[in-house]
Amino acid sequence: MTKLHRHILLGIHATLATLWIYQGLVPKILVQAPDELRIWALQGVTADHAVILMQMSGCAEIIFGLLFFILRKSLCLHALNLLAMLLLSGLIVWLDPSYFLQAFNPFVMNLAMATLSMIAIALIQDAKNTDLNR
Repeated sequence: MTKLHRHILLGIHATLATLWIYQGLVPKILVQAPDELRIWALQGVTADHAVILMQMSGCAEIIFGLLFFILRKSLCLHALNLLAMLLLSGLIVWLDPSYFLQAFNPFVMNLAMATLSMIAIALIQDAKNTDLNR
């Protein structure tokens, strides 16, 4: 892997880590955004339980984000990120597709995060193939 590719991969990991940590911390733990609570309510969860589940999911997102700093060559982590983006998008489409019509919507964020993981996978695989050919 070239120095440029390592820097690109580091930038991707830092970006994905920041996005996951922010999404877990700010709208779920610090602020408890109404839209986040609404997603739980649409699933039939009571308001009290929604707050608890939202905070738990926020902690899980923070931990997942931190993994991007730790597991820098993990294809599995990026595959999980792609799966998460697909499943989270599907959940929102199923619960309330109108979210995808808003100016800042899940489609924009999830597509960007999935694309970053696809690029990271290509870089990691290329590095592994280069190492095997030596």
